[in-house]
Amino acid sequence: MRNSKPWRSATAEHTPPDEDPSTGQVVAVTRAIRLLESFALGESQLSLAELSRRCGLHKTTVLRIARTLAMSGYMVPSDDGGWRLGPAAGWLGARYQSGFDVQDVVEPMLRKLSEVTGESAAFYVREGEFRTCLVRVEGVQPLRHHVRMGEALPLDKGSPGRVILAFSGQRGEVYERIRQRGYCMSIGERERGVATVSAPVFGASWKLLGSVCISGPESRLTEEVLEGHAKSVIDAANRLSYALAGAAVPATPKVVSTWYPS
Repeated sequence: MRNSKPWRSATAEHTPPDEDPSTGQVVAVTRAIRLLESFALGESQLSLAELSRRCGLHKTTVLRIARTLAMSGYMVPSDDGGWRLGPAAGWLGARYQSGFDVQDVVEPMLRKLSEVTGESAAFYVREGEFRTCLVRVEGVQPLRHHVRMGEALPLDKGSPGRVILAFSGQRGEVYERIRQRGYCMSIGERERGVATVSAPVFGASWKLLGSVCISGPESRLTEEVLEGHAKSVIDAANRLSYALAGAAVPATPKVVSTWYPS
């Protein structure tokens, strides 16, 4: 008598039905994370249809995941059928922040970049329509460029600000070129006689966090020298990005994966 039991491969026998055998990821968990990451900064609520579009999942699947997350307080339904992040998501972020200081990761990386290039290294973040220097390590050169911590500087003048604008989606040929190259150089653009080269840094969920740069006098940092230092700046920025964002995922910007240091 023939065995009527349906044939199954060895993978099917030993792989749980909710696990992707090619990656080892639990599909349900991956989908739940995608749902939580659909919310951008400043978005208080999204419709079921928009969540479905952003996640690339059917609305019934999104609704089932959202209801499951709501049971633990990670999402909250609204009266009009939309969804927002719940208090548990906020507590998770708060616990992360309390146990992790960005400066503890940024400063050692800037120090290493300064040692490699011999120039001052800094990390800039966006504050509204300006940029500010959050962390800075002075170079060993007697003649160097000085920036005051926390000083509001223009976004559209100088490579640190232009990198932030470019990877925030700013339109224009200049910014498209920066996105393609993965870095930006400037000489005397914001301050006469000062030269810089910068690259983007990404944080949680691979969202733009800021830019890292080296700076010094134009007499020493010629265009050719800046080009030579660009790889070191990009390597430092990418190491920071991986330290802050974690492993590579589909959302990892191509400019980072292209230059990820070995």
